[in-house]
Amino acid sequence: MTVLAIETSCDDTCAALVDRDGTIRANVVASQHEHDRFGGVVPEIAARHHLQAIDAVIEHALREADCSLDDVELVAATRGPGLIGALLVGLSAAKGIAAARQLPFAAVDHIAGHVAANFLQAAGGPFEPPFICLVASGGHTLVAQVDARGSSRVLGTTLDDAAGEAFDKGARLLGLGYPGGAALEALAADGDPLAFAFPGSAAARHGRSRRSALDGSLDFSFAGLKTALLYKLRDLGEDERAQRAPDLAASYQAAIVDSLLDRCERALAAGAGGRLAVGGGVAANGALRRRLGELGVEVHLPPRELCTDNAAMIAAAALCQAPLPYPDYLDIDAYPSGGRP
Repeated sequence: MTVLAIETSCDDTCAALVDRDGTIRANVVASQHEHDRFGGVVPEIAARHHLQAIDAVIEHALREADCSLDDVELVAATRGPGLIGALLVGLSAAKGIAAARQLPFAAVDHIAGHVAANFLQAAGGPFEPPFICLVASGGHTLVAQVDARGSSRVLGTTLDDAAGEAFDKGARLLGLGYPGGAALEALAADGDPLAFAFPGSAAARHGRSRRSALDGSLDFSFAGLKTALLYKLRDLGEDERAQRAPDLAASYQAAIVDSLLDRCERALAAGAGGRLAVGGGVAANGALRRRLGELGVEVHLPPRELCTDNAAMIAAAALCQAPLPYPDYLDIDAYPSGGRP
């Protein structure tokens, strides 16, 4: 079986062809750079660019896979969560292709796609359940117990900002622009991660004199971290801010990484046989990848191009669920939030 999958949940227009065994035949990603000057993704602009790019991206994927729509046996698309206008572009295009050929269709949860990236051959997989999975991206952060392909339960999720949002907001406060994750990581490379004890860091937890509302919970909270960085920047003089920027970046990054690792370690201690998989764009962060390698458990890290948004992961998730026959999927709608892996 060959799956044609489409992903348009945010600002990347993606199409992929994937075989039943998880072999990627094509995985095309067209990124939008028009949002950089706004400091974040503008939903209306994103949707309009998806409309302009979707046909060309699908054609590119078909050419790269050296196949045609006649070779496609299943069509899949991201249904949510994400930006509703952007989602509707990909979902509508995919349903149109499936309906025109009366092919079965799979409506996929975006977060389930990040989990399923671990089943792809190009990701060094398939990495089979059971395992704990950390999903950390610009819009989502959670830790889940994956019992089988297509079967998982959320153990903890973010109560406010996602880890990727925390990176971008911290980068903006440090004057690094958007998107800021890679720039903040580069600045942090020359800094001391122990210079400042920001909320969520191991240093802050060790020195805390009273219990936090999140003690014992596997939920995440990053909103207070951004505020702590803002106040620290206000406390430092202009010259000291510039001089200590690498230390600020390194300590801020360490707080995010420490928080992610803390939840992973506690989830692993509760089950899953000491096996951990990771997904989402934040999994491309070098500091996080290094620290995960020090946990002393079996860790599966997909390559960076399969951690960020892509359609191959959506195809992998589609292969884990029962598709809908034509015409049962024609009234399926997108959802901006509330999905589960």
